[in-house]
Amino acid sequence: MIFKVEITISIDSTKEIAILTCDNKSVTITFTMKSGFNKKYSDSNFYKCFARLREDNPNIQFLCKGSKINVHPSSMSSQMSLGLKAYELTLGKTSSLNNIVYIFDYEDNNLTNDPHEQLSFYRRWIESEKI
Repeated sequence: MIFKVEITISIDSTKEIAILTCDNKSVTITFTMKSGFNKKYSDSNFYKCFARLREDNPNIQFLCKGSKINVHPSSMSSQMSLGLKAYELTLGKTSSLNNIVYIFDYEDNNLTNDPHEQLSFYRRWIESEKI
């Protein structure tokens, strides 16, 4: 199944809408900008595809939950949703179903294009004592 998602991006503080064409069968995201630029990214799930896309475009801020430092999928959420759903984590707190977010939903706080920052936060969260 192929589906399209509109996301907001920011380049030099100028916002525009970009299109992500997602293909479930090949697990790819084709990123298309207003200028006509497009590029395809593949990986084992959409969270990882989106990470590759962001890493490849450091000059673009992607205003999505999947760009947030504290958003990371669990193994099960990754398998069940192909990485489209992830947990928005808080240090010192256990995650729950209330913390599941759609990675392409709008977000403009605590964003990163560096998947290593997200992984680092996830590891700190795993090691933190939880209430």
